[in-house]
Amino acid sequence: MNLKNSSIQITVDSRIKEFKAFQYRPSHAWFTELCFCILTANSTAERCIDVHTKVGNGFLSLPEKQLQKKLRQHSCRFHTKRAGYIAEARKHKGSLKTTLRSFNSSSEAREWLAKNIKGIGYKEASHFLRNTGYDDVAIIDFHIIDIMADNGMIARPKTLNKKVYDDIEQSLKMLADKTGLTLAELDLYLWYMETGKILK
Repeated sequence: MNLKNSSIQITVDSRIKEFKAFQYRPSHAWFTELCFCILTANSTAERCIDVHTKVGNGFLSLPEKQLQKKLRQHSCRFHTKRAGYIAEARKHKGSLKTTLRSFNSSSEAREWLAKNIKGIGYKEASHFLRNTGYDDVAIIDFHIIDIMADNGMIARPKTLNKKVYDDIEQSLKMLADKTGLTLAELDLYLWYMETGKILK
């Protein structure tokens, strides 16, 4: 992993510190970050970052219809469905951080998210956990699959069910161990290799 010893390392290290600092933020901040990850399915990171910034605290309190309007106004894909997911998830906004930190492992926290938050699957749950300071879950999307398949690490999967996700995550853990990185760090390096960007 030549990038590890390049100028990109400074940016990666800085981003990881930001993620780790999230553990000290209040539950409502965790909830708005969860809303960001609800927005990311089948969308671009840049678009979601823009929408997330512009809506801001509206995720916490805007009535569902107004949230729909706000999301549509800022070109959010599937704004009606996502406003519904966010409105329903608000029942957890005061307890989200405590609930997740009560689990013994990030895998248990991810399972809870995938089962209890509509609009959140394994990828989005992993993304949220990484952004809030967990470093041992993999965010597996088509960018990561492309890199791994092109380098002969995996056969390109036809679907991404739980078993396939777990198998690919194990392959990424092996790569992380070999390169002396956490899965969170590895994701940022792989994302940079595929897109030339380091976002969140």
